[in-house]
Amino acid sequence: MALSSSTCFCHSQFSLKTDRWAPALTSNILSNIRRNEPASSALKRINPDILSQQVRKRGIKHGNGCSFLRGSRVICQPKLQNLLQRRSHRVSAIGLPSSQIASSVFTLGTAAVLPFYTFMVAAPKAELTRKLMGSTIPYVVLGLLYAYLLYLSWTPDTIRLMFASKYWLPELPGIAKMFSNEVTLASAWIHLLAVDLFAARQIYHDGLQNDIEMRHSVSFCLLFCPIGIVIHLLTKAVLSSVERAEPRTH
Repeated sequence: MALSSSTCFCHSQFSLKTDRWAPALTSNILSNIRRNEPASSALKRINPDILSQQVRKRGIKHGNGCSFLRGSRVICQPKLQNLLQRRSHRVSAIGLPSSQIASSVFTLGTAAVLPFYTFMVAAPKAELTRKLMGSTIPYVVLGLLYAYLLYLSWTPDTIRLMFASKYWLPELPGIAKMFSNEVTLASAWIHLLAVDLFAARQIYHDGLQNDIEMRHSVSFCLLFCPIGIVIHLLTKAVLSSVERAEPRTH
């Protein structure tokens, strides 16, 4: 009766099937009974490592990353990949999935900056172009869109991915993993559009102020902003050297 009641207690405590670890348990008890030991003493001599290993194996298979440790204690560890996936596909405050919002903002932001580049290249000295490039509204709008996409893409693991090294510096694998999310990638694109347009505006104003050709430099700023800045600096240097050399020829 002691053996029967103890076995029932173990079954109710762990609520697991004993099809795998029951043979080892039974053989251990029977070997101790043959040595004229009571069944209760035999249960006490059970190897706890065998029991814990079997329970741990069964607990790991329990769904959604839950594991059984030390008998009835349950520790749930949600998978980070599932968390990121649920975050990327969550429904936003306006009722649309985040991925759909990211795609729409990506297209809208790209189309919104094209008129500014068109006016700077096609009519750089027109009064309308001067007013457009003197306005700060485009940067406010792009900044708000960037902040909203950043909010949608933010996860508890974002900071760890951004500063993955022990010196709190970004590392390429972590940044690549972070930008695998469509919303994060769209926010980075809006960030680039805002910075590139601001650099193009600086080149535009510098060209007007110093009477330097800047349309080719502005064009490069649309997709290759660093190259556009270098080209403008080279153009400015070449024209300045030419102007300094002209008086010597007279």
